[in-house]
Amino acid sequence: MRLGLALGYWGRGPDPGHLALAQEAERLGYDSVWTAEAWGSDAFTPLTWIAAHTSRIRLGTGIAQMAARTPTATAMHALTLDHLSGGRLLLGLGLSGPQVVEGWYGRPFPKSPLTATREYVEVIRQVLARQAPVEVAGSFHSHPYTGPDATGLGKPLKPITHPLRSSLPVLLGAEGPKNIAQTVRIADGWLPLYWSPRRTDVYEASLTGLREGFMIAPMARAHVCDDVAEGLLPVKAMLGFYIGGMGHAARNFHADLMARMGFEEEARRIQELFLQGRKEEAVHAVPDVFADEISLIGPRARIAEKLAEWRKGPVTDLLVTAPDPRTLRVLAELNN
Repeated sequence: MRLGLALGYWGRGPDPGHLALAQEAERLGYDSVWTAEAWGSDAFTPLTWIAAHTSRIRLGTGIAQMAARTPTATAMHALTLDHLSGGRLLLGLGLSGPQVVEGWYGRPFPKSPLTATREYVEVIRQVLARQAPVEVAGSFHSHPYTGPDATGLGKPLKPITHPLRSSLPVLLGAEGPKNIAQTVRIADGWLPLYWSPRRTDVYEASLTGLREGFMIAPMARAHVCDDVAEGLLPVKAMLGFYIGGMGHAARNFHADLMARMGFEEEARRIQELFLQGRKEEAVHAVPDVFADEISLIGPRARIAEKLAEWRKGPVTDLLVTAPDPRTLRVLAELNN
């Protein structure tokens, strides 16, 4: 199992410690470093900065949101950064949810998310293959565009720039069973939002037919500390926000996932509290057992035991959100 460093997205501004953490991860032998985007900083620019200050570590978007860019624009970002980094990019993509797609990007959330995702990936594959001009007659992505307001002057094109790698890995963030199953069929890897090594049966049916080299790369907060309860608070805060606030009360993919993992009553309670403005109560309503299962928190010996559990399953890459170099170092030592 390889280790990766997940830096997430910026808050109010850039984190001055991110570059140093990425460089330390590379020094310690971590395989990859990942950035994200929501409705603030983008995923590609920080990776370009990190690429310029590192030499080996792979660079992943975890995740770049599909609604933020047309698939050809995303392919342009990917092939450009792949060239500049010497072939180190891992392209992680996600559809996000209606709240963000319609509220932030000002676009309709697709009525068929599976079809929209499949077409998006197909366009990117054609761009990177550069075998012929891009032609997709899709329901959501058409090249050339042939909608009712089209001029009729569009023509198929292929990229001027030759991609460095036609096989540049494409990974998808997927939560629903059908979406995960499609990810196994059309992508090179899967980026689970929550992963519990004790509840792998939740995903078992969707992961049939895994190909050799397929990446399963969940994110997990890691922190070497003496007080487990205190160390879990950031995990619970994250869960409270995602389950309570990242979606509508009637359509929240994160809450649905927590429910499928055996915590349906708790997930709905977190939603209820968060949407009532009782955010602190929502965080405290997150079960410690759930937060603990999807993270690596506590003294070194405890983390060693938990890390052994993660290695037993199908996870190929553990992407840790680690707040300090000491935690990065301990994980590297334990994973050798």
